[in-house]
Amino acid sequence: MSEHDDATPADEGRRRFLATTTAVVGTVGAGCLAVPFARSLKPDAGARAAAAPVTVDIAGLKEGERLVVEWRGQPVWILHRSPAMLGRLAALDGRLLDPESRNADQQPAYVLAGDREFRAVRPEISVLVGLCTHLGCAPEMALDATPQAYDPDWQGGYFCPCHKSRFDLSGRVFKDMPARSNLVVPPHHYADADTLVIGVGPGGAA
Repeated sequence: MSEHDDATPADEGRRRFLATTTAVVGTVGAGCLAVPFARSLKPDAGARAAAAPVTVDIAGLKEGERLVVEWRGQPVWILHRSPAMLGRLAALDGRLLDPESRNADQQPAYVLAGDREFRAVRPEISVLVGLCTHLGCAPEMALDATPQAYDPDWQGGYFCPCHKSRFDLSGRVFKDMPARSNLVVPPHHYADADTLVIGVGPGGAA
């Protein structure tokens, strides 16, 4: 005869109650652990905000002026180029590494739909990520077409003082520079004539 043969009905009921209680507590505990874990898989508010499009009012941006905004933790330059600035770009093609912007990783295709040297949805408004494609330094802006120590035939653009890379006013890199690709053009479009949206292209394109 086993020890269980002497168990009374009350003992059997107590065992069933304890077994059921233990199972319920374990299930509830697992559920409580699962909720924080599931929440941890969702991006927090800061991460969602960092990836969100940025809307910029450019109504007051005059020719030769630049706005700098932050998108995804990166500086984005918005430059209003004059007709004279635009007119100097095509003449630089022979000095540039990728004048036709063939590297598709550096800009959305729609910014090349017009004159490719502009790299812009609207020719007069240049939108660039302000980080050198060599090591991520911050280039300096030098708009005037005047001789510089680093280039006696300078036609305006960006110069990175860290490692001497040079870019034109469309962010196209010169030949024989440490940087080997053009500055990045982020996705962007215009909600209206005075409102630039960075982070989303026309019709929601990337």
